[in-house]
Amino acid sequence: MPDGLPPAPLPPGSTIGILGSGQLGRMLALAAARLGFKTHVYCAESGPAFDVATETSKGGFDDQAALARFAASVDVVTYEFENVAVATAHHLASFVPVRPNARALEVAQDRLAEKTFIAALSIPVAPFRAIDGLADLTAALAAFGAPAILKTRRLGYDGKGQASLAPEGDAAAAWAEVGEQPSVLEQRIPFALELSALVVRGHAGQLAFYDCPVNTHENGILRRSIVPSGLPAADLARAREIAAAIADALDYVGVLAVEMFHLGPDAPPAARLLVNEIAPRVHNSGHWTIEACAISQFENHMRAVAGWPLGSTERHSDAQMTNLIGAEALEWQKLAAEPGATLHLYGKREARPGRKMGHVTRLRAKSAD
Repeated sequence: MPDGLPPAPLPPGSTIGILGSGQLGRMLALAAARLGFKTHVYCAESGPAFDVATETSKGGFDDQAALARFAASVDVVTYEFENVAVATAHHLASFVPVRPNARALEVAQDRLAEKTFIAALSIPVAPFRAIDGLADLTAALAAFGAPAILKTRRLGYDGKGQASLAPEGDAAAAWAEVGEQPSVLEQRIPFALELSALVVRGHAGQLAFYDCPVNTHENGILRRSIVPSGLPAADLARAREIAAAIADALDYVGVLAVEMFHLGPDAPPAARLLVNEIAPRVHNSGHWTIEACAISQFENHMRAVAGWPLGSTERHSDAQMTNLIGAEALEWQKLAAEPGATLHLYGKREARPGRKMGHVTRLRAKSAD
């Protein structure tokens, strides 16, 4: 293949490998099946994706022999969560294309690298400092003060690995709360709402955008996502511009979610959006696209990974997606009987508190954005 030309699209019947066995992998596998692809899910433990994939393998992400066997069985590899070891992605890439690339993992896995990368693109982020010890934390608090939030550089999600600091907070207690691990201290910025920009990027750099949902979190976990957002068109255009800049800088392939804070109408237009973090994968705040768009985020991710044309991201209905946390999923009979509601259950065995067990999407006739 001549340099600079995109690879030939994978034909139906090809196999897409998925690293990770969670609900995002499940929905990716279902979307792949719609296009005639097979899927092979690889993970150390079985999960919701194992129930719907064409083939499954259990193995560690550090088991190079097992990874090589997995690579030999697929035509391309993607992943459903960002904590796949970078070394794993590089190892697999020596056998088969990995999309998105390992660079996206490197940036997203380390909050310090992530914020430094985004800031280098002249995209606003909250003031932050690297924290490697209590002395660093004390100095950072002296530099920009509290309220602030201390986050471990790696592996935190859904509110885990975080400690809040009030103006009179105990720095030593916060440092202990995050396990005295390398961290980042971020200044808390008052914001009006949270939103996410969902962009899909193809091999040749083509871009498509879903509408930006407004997101509500409870206890660090996404509770609901709503479209349309009701935000001014100029702010939504800026959100798409930010997402495009990040995707292009990473030479990204697939769906990328960029979580942002909107600082409200009183903030200067150029500074109303502040990036919180990125997710190099399909995203919880895009689940509504399954029902409210002709082509969901999951199908478009698989299209991009396979080198296919991107599908339409146009929204045909207003939507509210609500996560079902823990025992809420036990109300499945009531939710299944609700007019206008579409229920998704992930097949997890135990409805533990704080665990995402499913989601429900409610559609309405499309209103003016």
